[in-house]
Amino acid sequence: MKQKLPPETPVYLFLGFLESGKTKFIQETFEDPRFSTGEKTLLLVTEEGEEEYETIRFANAESVELVVLDDKAKLNEEYLAQLQMEHGAERVVVEYNGTWLLEDFFNAMPEGWMINQIMTFFDSNTFLNFNANMRQFTFDKIQNTQLVVFNRFQGDMDKMAFHKIVRGISRRCDIVYEHADGKADFDDIEDPLPFDINAPVIEIEDRDFAFFYRDLTENLEAYIGKTVKFKGLVARDGRLAPTDIVIGRHVMTCCADDIQYCGVACVLPEAMDLQTRDWINVTAKVQFQKHRIYKGKGPVLVAERVIICEQPEEQLATFY
Repeated sequence: MKQKLPPETPVYLFLGFLESGKTKFIQETFEDPRFSTGEKTLLLVTEEGEEEYETIRFANAESVELVVLDDKAKLNEEYLAQLQMEHGAERVVVEYNGTWLLEDFFNAMPEGWMINQIMTFFDSNTFLNFNANMRQFTFDKIQNTQLVVFNRFQGDMDKMAFHKIVRGISRRCDIVYEHADGKADFDDIEDPLPFDINAPVIEIEDRDFAFFYRDLTENLEAYIGKTVKFKGLVARDGRLAPTDIVIGRHVMTCCADDIQYCGVACVLPEAMDLQTRDWINVTAKVQFQKHRIYKGKGPVLVAERVIICEQPEEQLATFY
């Protein structure tokens, strides 16, 4: 009889570059009896640094199975499912390789694996240099995380330099600066948007579209019923109604390789002879409603005024 996986398996992901403090944090987590209450746990380590696990110090060490997976070819659904069944794991803790993209892990997750928590660790002494030279991997480790921890933070370091990089990628995660003496500071730097969200008409400048799009998708409730005005690039689809378009811009979140068109549904006041790649200046009210492009509900701009215009000098939207 074929063995089945549990219907749901919580997964705890710990991200960051080599020697960023992941192993130390996971070690301390497993030593805490509040985390290790006896559930059978698969500890999956996808890179080996200088610091090794002292499994003998884990609370309920007999319930934890440590497996090293340093061969990326084994990062697939079949192998991960096999590991879980072999060890009867009820949950999975992953120390993830800093040079592997997170999408590879998501694509390899067996059915029923559910991300329960993501934490990302960086060494403050090397982070700025890593970000300058390996931004794709920095972006990858921050975009979905719930918490960023900057280890070995020193008093003469500029928090704003770290803050700006994280907030350029995500506004949702918490940020902690941990000092060598064990003391930790939570990031409380105010991060105002580059436009007035409480204005009668929220006017989005060309350079600010990326911030608007991200905040709209992450904080939609704050925009419902409000009026926005911006210049955007039209996308049309023959399957949509004559009054329906998509309006947006090409956005670069990390590097040239990840440029993508980011748009939202827009309902015109009347049918217009607009073509894909036309530029328009739109004034519209934000609603949350069903639309075909979402296969359900999503942000819909109900346009009050639409003017065809010339393409702007700044066509590509970024977070810089």
